[in-house]
Amino acid sequence: MKERIKQLYILQLKHGKIPPEYCDEKWVDKEKRILTEEARKKIKVVLTGGVFDILHIGHIYTLKKAKALGDVLVVVVARDEMIRRKGRAPIHPQEYRKAIVEELKCVDVALAGGEDPQKIVEKVKPDVIVYGYDQKAFLKPEGVEIVKLTEKIDDHTYKSSKIWKKISERFY
Repeated sequence: MKERIKQLYILQLKHGKIPPEYCDEKWVDKEKRILTEEARKKIKVVLTGGVFDILHIGHIYTLKKAKALGDVLVVVVARDEMIRRKGRAPIHPQEYRKAIVEELKCVDVALAGGEDPQKIVEKVKPDVIVYGYDQKAFLKPEGVEIVKLTEKIDDHTYKSSKIWKKISERFY
């Protein structure tokens, strides 16, 4: 039962609504084409996000820790414009980074970040939001558990900025 509810929830996130061919199931509000409240309460949804331009073991570690906190892991991939505002250009466009993240075994759904992070929170309705050790907890919706990971894997080696520095030293 829980596994089927997870599948329906993932379909809902990916398509905006649950596709019509699944709407005869008892866990689906047939008019709205979304999970019923009763069904949604049976799964714990975890939301996290990041840039993921140079995927490294620190990302994998953080995503696995986040996944362990619930049944469904939703990962928001930062917009290209947001990266530029922080002073650098992305190597890979958002849609490529999203596709890469979604292929990771521990990730159930990857979503493209938008202009307003609050809209994604409203869409996902997470039970938990996870921030990595180096992220600021900028979203703190009422009723949502906020988890700030404190553990890290050797950030002198496995941090995107450190990887960039090594690459530039070797090739430029």
